[in-house]
Amino acid sequence: MAKMAFQHQAGTAMECLSIPITLQKEAGVDAEGREVMKCGFKIGGGIDQDFRKSPQGYTDNGIYVTEVHEGSPAAKAGLRMHDKILQCNGYDFTMVTHKKAVSYIKKHPVLNLLVARKGVTST
Repeated sequence: MAKMAFQHQAGTAMECLSIPITLQKEAGVDAEGREVMKCGFKIGGGIDQDFRKSPQGYTDNGIYVTEVHEGSPAAKAGLRMHDKILQCNGYDFTMVTHKKAVSYIKKHPVLNLLVARKGVTST
């Protein structure tokens, strides 16, 4: 019998780990001079998008982080590109449209995110 490289506990996710991230937005000014709360990341995906067409090669309709700006609140909070957002302030992000996710993220000054990151469990 082949030896397993690691012990896997039943009922735990093998490929990704859920990571809680608290992101405090920073006040900034947009191109039109309006005050905005900046979080410093962009998202892709959503149940209304065709993930097969995603340039990042995502495998489901989840909401994914496609960009994190250097030195931004998102970067400081530890958010990384390709993180999958599972929840935002307790709201389920696994079955939302792209627009709904964007408006939800824009609405809150503090984001309590739960993200899944591939390959974090492998050491």
